[in-house]
Amino acid sequence: MITSDAVVVGGGPAGSTAAWRLRAAGLDVVVLDRAEFPRDKVCAGWITPGVVEALALDLSEYASGRVLQPITRFRTGIIGGRAQDVDYGRTVSYGILRCEFDTYLLRRSGARLRTGAPVTALERRAGTWVVNGEVSAPLLVGAGGHFCPVARHLGARREHDPVVVAQEIEFRISPEQERALAVRGDTPELYFSADLKGYGWCFRKEDRLNVGLGRLDPRSLGAHAAAFRNVLVAQGRLPPGLPSRWKGHAYLLYEARRPRWVDDGVLLVGDSAGLAYPASGEGIRPAVESALLAADVIVRARGRYRRDHLAPYVANLTARLGEGRAGPALPVPAGLLAAAGRQLFRSRWFARRVVLDRWFLHSDQPSLRTEPQASL
Repeated sequence: MITSDAVVVGGGPAGSTAAWRLRAAGLDVVVLDRAEFPRDKVCAGWITPGVVEALALDLSEYASGRVLQPITRFRTGIIGGRAQDVDYGRTVSYGILRCEFDTYLLRRSGARLRTGAPVTALERRAGTWVVNGEVSAPLLVGAGGHFCPVARHLGARREHDPVVVAQEIEFRISPEQERALAVRGDTPELYFSADLKGYGWCFRKEDRLNVGLGRLDPRSLGAHAAAFRNVLVAQGRLPPGLPSRWKGHAYLLYEARRPRWVDDGVLLVGDSAGLAYPASGEGIRPAVESALLAADVIVRARGRYRRDHLAPYVANLTARLGEGRAGPALPVPAGLLAAAGRQLFRSRWFARRVVLDRWFLHSDQPSLRTEPQASL
């Protein structure tokens, strides 16, 4: 039996950040993930300055041998309609490859790693968690994404939850394609569906292109993704002849129904807790911030991991992200709401101040700064 102070299930940004902060406080941490790293992770892949600051990333060190695409502009609009170009005149985000980013954070964490190890058994024995009958700890952190086994253990039934579903593809572009494509590396392109139930993106990161579309309506995802692909090809923003089958994934928005975040000896962070931002679906920043807040509460608990000792995590996370939508949506006809939205997207002020600054960059929210606490 491998014993430790904490077991983290999931080696993505949430899990690796929690492990990193707990290791900085002197705890012995084991991270399990079913994948081998580097792994192929479906994600548009950009990080805001808030993420850079929360993770204390040395950008010059990270950029050595890895993709780090500065973002200074955005292009946004309705699919097939007129688009707005918004130039910030400075770097407001960075494009990354998740296979590189996740591997970097996981190895930086300093935790003991058990990759290629899916969770097959999860037990609670006399105040200790035992994973797969071979790793034990008094504390368990669930960071395994949308279908996290720890979240399921706490009662999450994701098959019944309203989720965003997405399809996307990321590929290396040839020099000939690079010269022909109209997409700029410093300008991610965001195009919303006419019914405002989803959006597509086209994002070039050095010699890689990531294209995808996500929707709240899973039944129509395939048709909308195909239509979006055809529009981009027609506009010279996507090369023809790409595979028709793209990779898919799902995630729970913060405003949707959520599982319990804590119980005796266990916390959920990141996508396992359903923390993706409602408007953009972005999950990296809430994953990182939730992990930092969780680690802070764990260290302050000083080995007392009953639910009431871990409860401050719920209060701190809610204070950071807000209460979420507590009731039903406004009784506005969908067609009227979509028409109003299409009109708003014609406004450059709306595109910058609402869509970009508020929904995607969260520039109105200061970076989360939590200092490592010493463990007793």
